[in-house]
Amino acid sequence: MATPNYGYEKRQKELAKKRKKEDKLKNKTERKESGDLPESDSQEAVDHDKPSGDSGSGVATT
Repeated sequence: MATPNYGYEKRQKELAKKRKKEDKLKNKTERKESGDLPESDSQEAVDHDKPSGDSGSGVATT
């Protein structure tokens, strides 16, 4: 009986992972270009609407 070639199996698994990662990255960039994904800038715009600083804390400083 032949012995298993673990090196070959490991290499094939690594190549499959690499291919899957590249496909995910490619799909992500395509969706971003087409406008399906919200950009991080839109999240920052929402944060700017919140009151900032001590103006809303109710604590008076003298």
